[in-house]
Amino acid sequence: MREIIAILRGIDPDEAVPVTEALVNAGITRIEVPLNSPSPFLSIRAMVDTFGDVAQIGAGTVLTPEDVRNVAETGARMVVSPNCDPEVIAATRTAGLDSYPGVLTPTECFAALKAGATALKVFPAFQMGIEGLKALRAVLPIETRLYMVGGVGPAAFREWVSAGASGFGIGSALYRPGDTPEDVATRAAEMVAAHDGAFE
Repeated sequence: MREIIAILRGIDPDEAVPVTEALVNAGITRIEVPLNSPSPFLSIRAMVDTFGDVAQIGAGTVLTPEDVRNVAETGARMVVSPNCDPEVIAATRTAGLDSYPGVLTPTECFAALKAGATALKVFPAFQMGIEGLKALRAVLPIETRLYMVGGVGPAAFREWVSAGASGFGIGSALYRPGDTPEDVATRAAEMVAAHDGAFE
């Protein structure tokens, strides 16, 4: 499974399945729908029903344990948040889902790991920068998985990976509301090529 999480912020339920198909066909099989999108649970359920056997479908911008319960009911397997909330992490793990809380400081990283996070979403990654990531990597447990999100593009994938990134969350560089599946397929192919080159 490639270390790219596609973030479909603002997607409409009518678009969810064809856009997901474009991503999966390109080789991107971790996909989240932020909960501040239109009717997100309808989109997530449709995506799970159609692609749940070949892709890890999840929700983003998950802020409360109640949100986690609603996500779990769709059959999704991943919860992504912009912040580090131990209650949300605990609810996610109790529900049997993978937890990707948002962190930026060492304190938040260690709090998220203590609460049971599966991996960490460094957000916004541009604020930490390459040198910041190197410094963070020096103190975190070696097995910690770090996904860089926010201002990270394919041109710099290799540099981020060299600094210790495990993967990337990509939003508007892959999908913006109104994009066609063909638009997404083209960008996804470029993203996959950059990913594969960075992890060679």
